[in-house]
Amino acid sequence: MKRAAAIILSLVLVFTFSACKDKESSKEYLNRLLPTAKPAVSENDTTADTAAHDTSEPTPGNGDKIEEVHDFAEITIVDNEYCSFIITGIDPDNMWGYTLKAYLENKSSDKTYMFSVINATINGVQSDPIFGSSVAPGKKANEDITFSDTTLDKIDIGAVTDIQLYVRVYDNVDWMADNIAEETIHIYPLGEENATIFVRESQPDDVMLIDIDEASVILTGYDPDNLWGYAVDLYLVNKTDKHLMFSADNVSVNGFMMEPYFAKLVSPGAIAFSSMSWSESSFVDNGITSVDEIEMLFSIYDSDDWLSDNLIDQKLTLNP
Repeated sequence: MKRAAAIILSLVLVFTFSACKDKESSKEYLNRLLPTAKPAVSENDTTADTAAHDTSEPTPGNGDKIEEVHDFAEITIVDNEYCSFIITGIDPDNMWGYTLKAYLENKSSDKTYMFSVINATINGVQSDPIFGSSVAPGKKANEDITFSDTTLDKIDIGAVTDIQLYVRVYDNVDWMADNIAEETIHIYPLGEENATIFVRESQPDDVMLIDIDEASVILTGYDPDNLWGYAVDLYLVNKTDKHLMFSADNVSVNGFMMEPYFAKLVSPGAIAFSSMSWSESSFVDNGITSVDEIEMLFSIYDSDDWLSDNLIDQKLTLNP
């Protein structure tokens, strides 16, 4: 039950903190994305180089800016007897954030399909666009997949060189039916030869909380003035080829049980910047004016395999 709760919370947080133009309800989306016994992503991994490039150009690094390639070649993620999911263009200057243009087609005569991006990364950094579009039988749609994550600006991600999407198409009514399509794709806006992975430099105030073969958790700071209340800022590293869930249970602040807003799903081989936060009202209700001690049981586990043992369950004590 705790795993299900963590996954639901993770998805709820993404919906809460992101502007979503989704056509489906949050309830439908959350229920659909609960893990099943089979992996969330197929073994198919499509690689797409969007255009020809001048190899004499410098390779972009963290913070470097290179003009985006405008000669875009369409990228077919899925094209089978049931549906088509095609990336038709890129709009890097969209007012809502970096945007991919998508063409969706439902070839069924009697079923409504949901086209969704389960999760995604940009230059190896978790950045989920929260995209879902319902397409009626025999219909088509042109939609935007927009990355409006402010974290990318805060860390100075630089040029967008590598976008990885985890895509799923499924029956919008019969959630027990097999997925219509399930694919992983890389998109290289500047060409695969210019693809880079964001590397975070260690900071003097970093505190290593967990460091195992499969994952790392680093405390990067405390933010008492966070938009959502008091926050503990974390840097998460997934060193595996699996989707990992990072979560916390039995959390107390100054001895008072206070569950935070926190659960983070991190894609295979990706990193994530995340915050564990509490609302101002929860502090007021418990008479807390300053934080002296935070205790929790921190867990990391394979989000696709509910029967597997947790990678770690570690008690942590933080003293801001």
